[in-house]
Amino acid sequence: MSRYTITVTGNHRADSDAIIGYDPPLRTFFLQAFPDESGDDLALWLGTSDREYETLHALHAAALAQGFDFTPLPDDVAARLAADVAAEADRPPHDGPLPALPRHLQTK
Repeated sequence: MSRYTITVTGNHRADSDAIIGYDPPLRTFFLQAFPDESGDDLALWLGTSDREYETLHALHAAALAQGFDFTPLPDDVAARLAADVAAEADRPPHDGPLPALPRHLQTK
């Protein structure tokens, strides 16, 4: 799983320690930002389901729909995310009982 620090804006504030990345087992991009005071809860957490956001464009659209933005994405982060996805392209899907469990639970 890749994790890169970026700035996410929303609701007239900014989180310069937000995390964007790619989760190979779930085959999705994810975004985490704006932790609460305890650090345990997040105001924004996208990309927790199998194949939820297969492109950065889809992730960006979901963030915008919730009133958050992470563009412009730094060039080096965008390049590393593209490399992360490309590195996973030749791997077979993560099948078996453990990776199948989240997919099974999502259908219920």
